[in-house]
Amino acid sequence: MNITIRKLTPDLAEDYVRFFDTTPHSEIPDHNDCKCYCVWWCNDDHDVNHIDYLLSQALRRNYAIQQIKNNNIQGYLAYCDDKVVGWCNANTKADCLKCYCWRRFMGAVPTEELASGIQVKSVFCFLIAPDWRRKGITKLLLEHVCQDAAQDGFTVVEAYPKKVFINEAKDFMGPAKLFSKNGFTVQSETEDKLVMRKPLK
Repeated sequence: MNITIRKLTPDLAEDYVRFFDTTPHSEIPDHNDCKCYCVWWCNDDHDVNHIDYLLSQALRRNYAIQQIKNNNIQGYLAYCDDKVVGWCNANTKADCLKCYCWRRFMGAVPTEELASGIQVKSVFCFLIAPDWRRKGITKLLLEHVCQDAAQDGFTVVEAYPKKVFINEAKDFMGPAKLFSKNGFTVQSETEDKLVMRKPLK
């Protein structure tokens, strides 16, 4: 298995959207709503009261390409040879507090570190092609997030797994055991999530 991890850059935008075009994301993989292109987790300030402009798959696809070129969707692609088989969305926490999914799902996650100058890289999402699941690809992606975050001067990497893991589709933030096995510890809890951190300094 020849897996390489590449940081998402504008020249990889077509690879990125092609992966989402063809990779099922839920129990109803052909449903329009399941082609998210990860546009809800980015450092763009979505107006949550006028989000309908992204309600079609085609609009989300085009929007994803635009946001990758603007460096608003950030993360890592896993390749087997020249084919994308996995994705991890990892972005600067402070830049994503106004994104749609943060506003909708993450209001209870503490943010007090932002006032103290702690630089946090957040892991928001994983998507692995079905035939490539349980082969260690999420671990490889997470390792690259942590390595690059350390080099880029971040203080910690933070993740938000659900307390009870159901399956990859519902628990796209990754299972808690993935993070605990890779040096993360629980810092706090919300009603349904753990806030886990790995120190880099």
